[in-house]
Amino acid sequence: MHVDVAILGAGTAGLTARRAAENAGASVAVIDPGPFGTTCARVGCMPSKLLIAAADAAWHAREAEVFGVHTTVQVDGAAVMARVQAERDRFVGFVLRGVQGLRDRGVLLEGRARFLAPGRLEVDGYGEVQARSVVLAVGGRPFVPPPFRGLGTRVISSDQVFDLPTLPESVLVVGAGVIGLELGQALHRLGVRVTIVGRERLGPLSDPVVAASARDALGRELDLQMGHELHGAVETPDGVHVTWSGAGGPREAVFEHVLVAAGRRNNLDGVRLENAGVPLDDRGLPAVDLATLQVGDTNVFVAGDASGFRPLLHEAADEGRIAGANAATFPRVQAGRRRTPLAVVFTDPNLAVVGEPWSAMPDRCAVGQIDYGDQGRARVMNQHRGIVRLYATRDCGRLVGAELCGPRVEHTAHLLAWAIQSGLTVDDALSMPFYHPVIEEGLRTALRDLRTALHEVCPIVGEDDDEPGH
Repeated sequence: MHVDVAILGAGTAGLTARRAAENAGASVAVIDPGPFGTTCARVGCMPSKLLIAAADAAWHAREAEVFGVHTTVQVDGAAVMARVQAERDRFVGFVLRGVQGLRDRGVLLEGRARFLAPGRLEVDGYGEVQARSVVLAVGGRPFVPPPFRGLGTRVISSDQVFDLPTLPESVLVVGAGVIGLELGQALHRLGVRVTIVGRERLGPLSDPVVAASARDALGRELDLQMGHELHGAVETPDGVHVTWSGAGGPREAVFEHVLVAAGRRNNLDGVRLENAGVPLDDRGLPAVDLATLQVGDTNVFVAGDASGFRPLLHEAADEGRIAGANAATFPRVQAGRRRTPLAVVFTDPNLAVVGEPWSAMPDRCAVGQIDYGDQGRARVMNQHRGIVRLYATRDCGRLVGAELCGPRVEHTAHLLAWAIQSGLTVDDALSMPFYHPVIEEGLRTALRDLRTALHEVCPIVGEDDDEPGH
């Protein structure tokens, strides 16, 4: 088979790359051994939000007493998982219909591919495919740390947890990143005994003030063990016996399951990159130009989770579009449009990072913040936890980033991403409408605090009425 562009992977990045390449007039082959359905639909965004939705329903029913509403909650673990699986399969079905369309057109090769030489691929069950350029959108897989390998079915990953027939009695979550925090809190709220062990960093947060607020808010609810050192994990008839130590001293417990959420590794190791004529580093990985997604000056492009840049669905779609278009026009390539970075953790309270994080803040940036402990709508809902911090350039007051911990700040994060991408200054943002009483009013409080911090170099151009009810 001879094609202009061979695309390895039929996930979000690969399917978007296929569309971009074909729109540019290229002939394509999409190569994937399956299973199909995208990481997001099968094992990521959608099933995790289904589990979180069930958990929040149980949690808010239990917490209703503060409003004078008395309830009794009984969680049916089998019913919870049945809905998660049924709705997940529905989402996957939408993707499978698109994949079937590729089959019908003869564009999909259902086999595993590996490089024989530059531009030459061997595909199981099909023979050789020659391509003018290749897009590697092979995705990633969960990483299992060595202490938990070889412990059988008691150790599960985020790829496996949604297939459990019912909720377990207890779970040790290894990793306090996005996946570990979301799944750990959801399982806890559904009545599972949960301990989360993590390193020093909580989720995506790098701002020490926001991170401390998040650790306090989540730590009040969860058995959250940060800065831990694992000593041993042994399979027993009842589960896995784990010993570790941390700030609270030595700990040991038996858990029915260990849920490993220690990050993901790309699947590039299976495509024999050494035969592709691309430069590799000492880890055997290619250096990818994040603007063009091209590897060096070769005809190979990398997109989605395989690039290791920002493992998020909207980023995978953008990278697929850039890589597919450039692969179609190779050797002529151009930098693709990148959107303002936006990452959200669907814990309660939500965590988010928008634009430039605190860790990248130069000294020229000023900071403003809101503590949701006293914010009007947050107190009304009994969700008054968290701190949001905004960053702006000192020279002109342009918004450049934010880190957030607070109630429903998934919505605030979007407003900030749009503001940053639009190049708004603090005064521009303050001139926008804010309804009362809403969570987003907290954003206005943080903007005012930021404007005060900027006052010496950015004169205040106007005054607003005081925020009512705050």
